[in-house]
Amino acid sequence: MSVTKMAIMGVGKIARDQHIPAIADNPDVTLAATVSRSGGIDGVENHADLPSLLEARPDITALAMTMPPVPRFEAARMAISAGRHVLLEKPPGATTAEVRQLADLAAEKGVTLYASWHLRHALGVAAARDWLKDKRVTGGHISWKENVRVWHPGQQWIWEPGGQGVFDTGINALSILTDILPVEVHMHESRLYFPENRAAPIAADLTFAGSDGLRLTADFDWRLEETASWTMEIVTDGGTLRLEEGAAILKIDGLDQNAEGPGEYAGLYREFVELLRDGASNVDDRPLLHVADAFLLGQRVSVERFDEEA
Repeated sequence: MSVTKMAIMGVGKIARDQHIPAIADNPDVTLAATVSRSGGIDGVENHADLPSLLEARPDITALAMTMPPVPRFEAARMAISAGRHVLLEKPPGATTAEVRQLADLAAEKGVTLYASWHLRHALGVAAARDWLKDKRVTGGHISWKENVRVWHPGQQWIWEPGGQGVFDTGINALSILTDILPVEVHMHESRLYFPENRAAPIAADLTFAGSDGLRLTADFDWRLEETASWTMEIVTDGGTLRLEEGAAILKIDGLDQNAEGPGEYAGLYREFVELLRDGASNVDDRPLLHVADAFLLGQRVSVERFDEEA
């Protein structure tokens, strides 16, 4: 397969910190252009809008959509309709209906659509999935906590409808959970904590249910003042699995396990290249479905206002 020329649409923090370096390190893809009203990056051709890119660069066959989820649908639909392959940064859309429409359109046009979940490529995830596959899960808990002022400075869109609030981070945990569990679970209870001056939650307490009385719980919180904590513990009939530091560390019954891999975004682009080679798509919307169900079942709790400056 020849080297795929790619463009990035939405040159923000995640593109600069993760996508651009991952593309640079992958010999099968090259960054040929960007789409950004802010001017893009030095040394790379930039277009102010997507129609300009699509018209000027028919040789660019794939786009990575890294802008916020609300405007992403129209851009992705335009690119797919033009016969271009599309990689969607998480979450893949603002709604599940949007994602499924894009999947249907990609199938119709015969192009690859990849709803990417970068933490599924964290070092401990594949080994965790393999260890769990023959176990009976009996319980578990997710704790996904950080300081929003540190990790999302100035990102006002996360507080707007469709921005998902704390689920912008929490969906990363859900992407791991849906990947490693050998059984399906569904949302059973949800309590969402909304600052009085915001349209999206700053914290959430969740309970998932499965067969044979299985219950898993999760707490997501953006109000943590100390070091961020991203952990997941799964209890089984064969021992207890624990993922720490966003699944970078895997422990079984308290013992560290050796976990190796290319890393989150390097692994993500390797998978995208494989999908392109196979003419396939990967559009797993289960993490987003859990978020949607959390809002559907959510008991709304009003908490003190949140302001960018403490």
